[in-house]
Amino acid sequence: MGIEKDIQQQAFRNEHQKATVNIIFSANWLHEKIKDFLEVEDITPQQYNILRILRGNKQPMSTLQIRERMLDKMSDTSRIVERILKKGLVEKKVCSYDKRLVDVNISKKGIAVLESLDKKNQALDSILRGLSAEEAAVLNKLLDKMRDPA
Repeated sequence: MGIEKDIQQQAFRNEHQKATVNIIFSANWLHEKIKDFLEVEDITPQQYNILRILRGNKQPMSTLQIRERMLDKMSDTSRIVERILKKGLVEKKVCSYDKRLVDVNISKKGIAVLESLDKKNQALDSILRGLSAEEAAVLNKLLDKMRDPA
């Protein structure tokens, strides 16, 4: 298989265009696989990202702080936080030093959801089972280089 077969296109302007198309196609493919993985807990990849950020931070954060650390910078963080608040996965309270801000913290239920998913990390990692650990390391270096060619 290859990108040519996947998108039914045989010719590309050059290898850079082919790589760009391949990265976009692969990112969308990976996103769908992750959505399927998270479906069992009824959360989206963006919600999962926020829960992991909050758990890792170990203290309340504003939605602005959360947005700065999100993988998808275009996400509407406030809306996503409201959705996971309704699910009981986070808690909100008025910021103690600035009443205009709201602090968000992961709830016990949110931690339980992440712990349930943590038990399935091998299944998540197996999405990239076509790559050896060494190949994954090379891919990581190439993707980092693509974003920061300096």
